[in-house]
Amino acid sequence: MNATMCLPRHVPLVVATRGNAVESVHYGSIAVAGADGGLLCGAGDADFPVFTRSTLKPFQALPFVADGGPQRFGFSTEHVALMCASHSAEPRHVAAVSDMLARIGCSERDLQCGSHPPIFYAATGIPVPPDLVPTPLHHNCSGKHAGFLAWCRLHDEPSETYLDPDHPLQRAVRRTLASLLDCSEGELVAGTDGCGAPNYALALAQLARAYARLAAPAGDSDVAADFGVLFRAMIAHPEMVSGERRDDLALMQAAPGDWVAKGGAEGVQALGIASRGIGIAVKISDGGARAVRIATYAALEQLGLLPSDIRRLLQWRRDEIRNHTGVVTGWLVPVFRLS
Repeated sequence: MNATMCLPRHVPLVVATRGNAVESVHYGSIAVAGADGGLLCGAGDADFPVFTRSTLKPFQALPFVADGGPQRFGFSTEHVALMCASHSAEPRHVAAVSDMLARIGCSERDLQCGSHPPIFYAATGIPVPPDLVPTPLHHNCSGKHAGFLAWCRLHDEPSETYLDPDHPLQRAVRRTLASLLDCSEGELVAGTDGCGAPNYALALAQLARAYARLAAPAGDSDVAADFGVLFRAMIAHPEMVSGERRDDLALMQAAPGDWVAKGGAEGVQALGIASRGIGIAVKISDGGARAVRIATYAALEQLGLLPSDIRRLLQWRRDEIRNHTGVVTGWLVPVFRLS
C-alpha cells in the first residue's frame, strides 16, 4: 500500500439515531487554521490529504484574475463569482455563463464539463420537466469551465485541450496552488474531478489555511489583491456561487460580508471567516452529504461564531429523519468536540 492509499484517522462526527439508539455513524475530520497555516483546533485527522473537489474553484480561478482577465473581457463581479461556483443552473446562472462565453468568442460547444440536470430541481424538490434536455450550460461547473476558456483566450492558448494536466492553464493552476501552500508542485496529489478538470488532494489543515487567506488576505501584495477580488465577488453574489436552498448560499447569507463558503462533492465543506482570519475545512469520510451541514454547524457553534440571527441555519443544529409517512424516526446529531 503506497502513501496515498493509507487510511485516515477519522473520528465520529455525526450519528444517525433511530429511537434512542445509534443506527449509523458518519466519521470524518475537521480543521480550523489561520492564514499563517497554524492549526488552531480540529477533530480527527487534519493532516490527511482529501480531495478538494469544488472547494478548489476559487483557486482555479486565481490565475485568470491575477492576469487581469476580468478587466480584459469586461467580466462583472457576478461572472467572477460564477467561476467559483457549483451553480444550480437557475436561469440567471445559465444566462451569465452564456454571456461569459459570448464575451470571449466561445459557445457551449466549447465546454468540456459534460451535462447533467440542473441542481435546482434536486435542491427545491421541484420535478425535472420531462422535456428538459440538459446541456453543458446546466452543469454546475460550467462557470469554472467558462473561466478556463477565458484564460485560454487571454493567453492565446489552445482551448481544445484545456483540461489536459499539461496544458499551460493547468500548469498555471498547479503553480498557483503550490505557491499558496508553500510546497512543490510534485507534492500535490492529483486526480480528476467529476467535470473532467484536474483536482488535488490537500491536508484539511491546508484547505482551511487556503480559505483563511481567501477571506482575510494579508498585506498589500498582488496575491492579496487577487484574493480580495474573488472574496468580494463571492460574498456579494452568494446566489451565483450556489443557488436557491443550497448550503453555501445559506451560510453566506447567515453572516453577510464575513463568511465565504464553498462545498464540494464527497462530503467536503470549506469556510473562510474574515472577521477572525480563520478557515474551516470539514470532510465526511463516507461522502454523506446529510452529515456535512450538521458537522459544520456544530463546528461554528463550538468556535462561538454563530451569528445572532441563526434562523437560516437553525435546522442544521440537528436534522430530523422521517419515514415515508412523515413520522420522525430519528435524528442526525453531532458527537465531536474540537480540541
